[in-house]
Amino acid sequence: MRKIVLTGGGTAGHVTPNLALIPSLLELGYEIRYIGSYEGIEKKLIQNIGIPYSGISSGKLRRYFDIKNFSDPFRVVKGYGEALRILKEFRPDVVFSKGGFVAVPVVLAAKHYHIPTIIHESDMTPGLANKLCIPSAKKVCCNFPETLRYLPEEKAVLTGSPIRAELLKGDRLSGLRLASLSASKPVILVIGGSLGSVTVNTAVRSLLPRLLPDYQVVHICGKGHLDESFTDTNGYVQYEYVNEPLKHLFAAADLVVSRAGANSICEILALRKPNVLIPLSAAASRGDQILNAHSFANQGFSTVLEEEALTDDNLYQAITSTYTNRVSFIRKMEESHLNNAISTIINLIQECSVHDC
Repeated sequence: MRKIVLTGGGTAGHVTPNLALIPSLLELGYEIRYIGSYEGIEKKLIQNIGIPYSGISSGKLRRYFDIKNFSDPFRVVKGYGEALRILKEFRPDVVFSKGGFVAVPVVLAAKHYHIPTIIHESDMTPGLANKLCIPSAKKVCCNFPETLRYLPEEKAVLTGSPIRAELLKGDRLSGLRLASLSASKPVILVIGGSLGSVTVNTAVRSLLPRLLPDYQVVHICGKGHLDESFTDTNGYVQYEYVNEPLKHLFAAADLVVSRAGANSICEILALRKPNVLIPLSAAASRGDQILNAHSFANQGFSTVLEEEALTDDNLYQAITSTYTNRVSFIRKMEESHLNNAISTIINLIQECSVHDC
């Protein structure tokens, strides 16, 4: 039986692509072990599906001053030692890393044992953790054509992002029933990210008087961001977080308004949903969402609104224009070749586990 170690953590975006690969790996007979942080979000997500999980020490490598910069390198060194022990005991044929700082010691430990490693970069430009891992990787998968120029040519593979199969199995009528909405009006699904977005939430709610005569709105606003003053608003439904039923809400949606995290927009692409992206501003991030969003706009998949320029008027115009031209957006998404990520990545894993790629 071939063995694989999956790693990645810190945010859901560093875990969900691994979750998407697991059913195919199990079907092929792989024995799987997951290495993540002691108590990160990845631990619960992986243990919930019965995959053996090993936690290691994890430190964040920052580009800015923080008192933790003095202690975190020791956590990384400790994590490297723990990863060496786990890999020596489990003896995997291949390692697949989705990134995040917990993955760095795992990838370095795999290099020590000459275990081939495949890493996946979700964003347009590699983050710091993956920059540290790329020299130790055999292959580097990516989501965007523009990313190829940032990667070693002999390692780079344009794959897209693995999408959970269950997300593609939603039922529109089930989604409408869940949200108590009508089939007679189009549905806008608003997603502000796993932690919610005050900017997106505020903009959407201020626009409701103009939207609700023609649309219905399902708003996933993030934990702690429900607004009880809108509880009885006809045609507007809000949730803090949605897990299993999300596939049905996606199926019910005619248009999506979202942040531009790489995994989220790849899910939107796979579902062929016309969308308006409001990327996280450069002031609050390293600017990766802005690059992601504009790549999708350039490929004809999305309409983009910069957060700094967001107003009620241009958000309303973006929504109505995108909905009006929805057939054009759907056609472009159907033409995309980034729709077979799971099979492409599984083939790479097979090649590396058998032939050391």
